[in-house]
Amino acid sequence: MARNGRGAAVGGEVGGDTALRPQTEGVPFAPRTPLTEPFWAGCARGELLFQRCAACATPGFPPAEACRACLSRDLCWERSAGLATLYSWTVVHRPVSPAFRTPYAPAIVTLDEGYQLMTCLVGLTVVEIRPDLRLRVAFHSVVPAASAAPEAGSQPTTTLPYFEPAGRA
Repeated sequence: MARNGRGAAVGGEVGGDTALRPQTEGVPFAPRTPLTEPFWAGCARGELLFQRCAACATPGFPPAEACRACLSRDLCWERSAGLATLYSWTVVHRPVSPAFRTPYAPAIVTLDEGYQLMTCLVGLTVVEIRPDLRLRVAFHSVVPAASAAPEAGSQPTTTLPYFEPAGRA
């Protein structure tokens, strides 16, 4: 494998045949609020929810108090079909936290309803990732990072939406 001037591998995929799996613990995420609670409740039921403006029909994510397009406050929650196209990604081999298993692939996906979501890819190898890959949502329970736990010593779980290749059984 070729190396750049600083000794880093270039021109190939390190760990390219390693299957990407969901993180199961130590995952940091924003705390639940009244604004985001419908999203989290949907995830717990295996439903991916997003907001849509009743005034102009613009889809929106993350949850907001007003439409990003027309500023209407008349927003409603809808269930997504959970089908998406890969917009952008990176593969992490050196995590910021030892709780994370590597490699993992944070990504931005464009849902068929027209909004984007930041997520992680699972169920494929690094070498299988490509632009415009068709994906479907796959929900997984995780134990949040200690800073997100409501009480010291508690181990709550939260269900997060990951995305996997759409063509797999």
